Amino acid sequence: MLPNYGLGMTAQHNIATHEVSANDLSFTYLECGAGPLALCLHGFPDSAHSWRHLLPELASAGYRAVAPFMRGYAPTSVPANGAYQTAALATDANALHEKLGGNSDAVIIGHDWGAPAVYGAAILEPGRWKTVVGMSVPPWGAMGNAFISNLNQVQRSWYMFFFQHGLSDFVVGANNLAFIDMLWDQWSPGFSAIEDIANAKATIATPEHLEAALGYYRATLGTGFRDPALTDAQNLVQGENPPQPVLYLHGEKDGCIGAEVAHDAATRAPSNARVEIVEGAGHFMQLEQPAKVNKLIVNWITSNAS
Repeated sequence: MLPNYGLGMTAQHNIATHEVSANDLSFTYLECGAGPLALCLHGFPDSAHSWRHLLPELASAGYRAVAPFMRGYAPTSVPANGAYQTAALATDANALHEKLGGNSDAVIIGHDWGAPAVYGAAILEPGRWKTVVGMSVPPWGAMGNAFISNLNQVQRSWYMFFFQHGLSDFVVGANNLAFIDMLWDQWSPGFSAIEDIANAKATIATPEHLEAALGYYRATLGTGFRDPALTDAQNLVQGENPPQPVLYLHGEKDGCIGAEVAHDAATRAPSNARVEIVEGAGHFMQLEQPAKVNKLIVNWITSNAS
């Protein structure tokens, strides 16, 4: 059962739950407000509820804020072909734009795995998206450079390599998904995330949904299935250089991807982009410092709306 975040809000800011079919999947999504589409994509291990602070703020700014549960994350369906490469996530976003009636004023926002998904969507079909916001996973080749030259980051990314082994399905799923508690504790140190961790666990509580979430990593670094029909699209999205105005946000205390990777991204940022370090935040900054993050995002998309 999905939480009701509408209580205590004005009527126009109630968060409702809906379903839509797009890209051969049934997506469950949270929605708030009316106006141009603002699509918010979550990452791992997380859920659409991660955007519960931002959605009403986007609504107040005149947007129809939508946060889907990503492909394979319950209650969204698991793709029949098991494709989880970045191009699949990007084409999901563009299909949702189409099905939800988005136009050229739409904006797209992504955190963690949602970040490369939004970069990819903006690159593949730039006419759909006015502005782009990425969070916690930087674009412009900064992550690839970190794996080559930053051993501290390679150490932080140990879980990505562990997920390539079949044993990880059992380890992550054991003891009420205690592995997820550990990651949140490491990635957002000092943040009490009881409700958010419960929401995250609910999306991967079954073996098929857990396998889907791990499949994102296996399609990137390992031998996971990659839809051959998306090969050309995958080659395009790997460029990670959206033509729209791009805001990139990174938590100062992020224990998943170090702040030095964000600083490297800042040196690589093109003239259409801006990088902001969010003080007092770890990896899940939209939950740890919602007021700061909401203000940065709303100011960015509204200042680039014309």
